[in-house]
Amino acid sequence: MSNAKFEVFVSSRNLQYYFRLKSANGEIILGSEGYTSRQGCLNGIESVRTNAPYDSRYERKDSFQNYTFNLKATNGEIIGRSENYVSSTGRENGIEAVKRDAPVARIVDLT
Repeated sequence: MSNAKFEVFVSSRNLQYYFRLKSANGEIILGSEGYTSRQGCLNGIESVRTNAPYDSRYERKDSFQNYTFNLKATNGEIIGRSENYVSSTGRENGIEAVKRDAPVARIVDLT
């Protein structure tokens, strides 16, 4: 059983709902855009669960010593953004963690 989790929270800055996917070791491996409702945020989590297993849904981005990825839905909309990695290997490990953890991660509501 995975100890990975989606945390749902409200930003005090803009009062929007967000989620972050944390791996079993507590590291944030994916973060969301802001949502105006809790239900919209939960729908975003379901979209991550649906799309995470498919490598073609990951957009890999490279710049000098900064590697990131976006997870996209079938319509091309970004549903999650990664943290920054210092190597492409680190980024690939992050993608594999999302593929592994997102489908089974529990939801923890911090609101």
